[in-house]
Amino acid sequence: MVIKKYLVKNMNEGLTRIRYELGKDAIIISQRKVRKQGLKGLFSKKVIEVTAAVENSSNQDKNNFNQDKDYLKKDEEFQNSLESIRRLMQDEVAISREPVKIKGNEKSETLNSRIFEHNSNIEKEFSKVTYEKEHEKAEDTNIEAIHKEVSELKSLFNKVIEGTSYEEKPTDFLKEKLRDLEIDQEFQDEIIQAVKENSNEIKDEIEALRDVFEKDILISRQGLNGRVVLVGPTGVGKTTTIAKLAGRLALIEKKKVGLITVDTYRIGAVEQLKTYAEIMNIPFEVVITMKEMEDAIENMKECEVVLIDTTGRSSKNAMQISELRAFVQKANPDHVNMVISATTKNSDIKSILRGYAELKYDNIIITKLDETTVYGSLYNIAKITNKPVNFITIGQNVPDDIKVPTKEEITSFILGEESLC
Repeated sequence: MVIKKYLVKNMNEGLTRIRYELGKDAIIISQRKVRKQGLKGLFSKKVIEVTAAVENSSNQDKNNFNQDKDYLKKDEEFQNSLESIRRLMQDEVAISREPVKIKGNEKSETLNSRIFEHNSNIEKEFSKVTYEKEHEKAEDTNIEAIHKEVSELKSLFNKVIEGTSYEEKPTDFLKEKLRDLEIDQEFQDEIIQAVKENSNEIKDEIEALRDVFEKDILISRQGLNGRVVLVGPTGVGKTTTIAKLAGRLALIEKKKVGLITVDTYRIGAVEQLKTYAEIMNIPFEVVITMKEMEDAIENMKECEVVLIDTTGRSSKNAMQISELRAFVQKANPDHVNMVISATTKNSDIKSILRGYAELKYDNIIITKLDETTVYGSLYNIAKITNKPVNFITIGQNVPDDIKVPTKEEITSFILGEESLC
């Protein structure tokens, strides 16, 4: 028995083709409405798929022999079509890898025209192959493998189409820009939405992005007075930062400053801070127990500002954070400043800031801006904490390399318009 499927517009066309190819003895097994295969089929009307069958006969065998000859010829043409598609796909991939310089809303017309030409050629080849294979012999043993190869090529074609759109969308540009700036993915969609709302014909995406950053970043203009505690993980530069603050307050602002440290775990930390205190001629106390904290605070009651350095602790260690919190509460500070490095990875920023949240810090000091070239972490830190930035440190010099930033300065760092390296 010979079974064949036909794609026709109506049943009259189907009956005519069945009688011509299978003869008057053919019977219709089934009929249903389907869409044609390929890209064009997605946008065209449904057609009727008719399945017919007829018993084998000598004449039918002869017809089958002739059809086999035609099929071999068509198969050779089909393989040539596949080779054409492969060559076009190679050209397509080569084009997609060409560097394209985009500034603002400018687009590369030459590249887009070449992409359009190649995509059109590929689509024509697929339409040709799909049409031919729909009318080929269903019993052939290689047809399943051929269809699989066509499907794989069509899948690759669709991916290339998605990756080489004729005109880059503003959303795509902004996403790429935010990734380059190392803005945390958690905030990207929110930023893009805000940019869309703020941008217009006069203001481009970068200027709108600048407005979003300046709006989200808070700056503290409050001076340091009373007891000020610095907390943060190891390696962020708390001791050097507290020395810079002491120098700024004592030498520039002419305030009476005292230094206290509880960082007795790190080798050399006490000696380092003691040396700074001697150079600046300010009182210095080392605290190990809660009682000593009370005594140290009492001894410095005449100081306008008492800066308290703490031990760096892991934000993941709840016991160490609790111990640190006890010392902070004993000091009864007027301000708790969270110190974090601009070089910290985005995933670690979240863990650190949320781990230290129970210390109830009210300001942020961001250090080591001189040790990185991408400053997206400044936005991530400000956004996660929703606390004002009090100071930034821009080098190793004491007391010069610490400053109160402006929103405009931090935004310029984030956008890559300003760098310390």
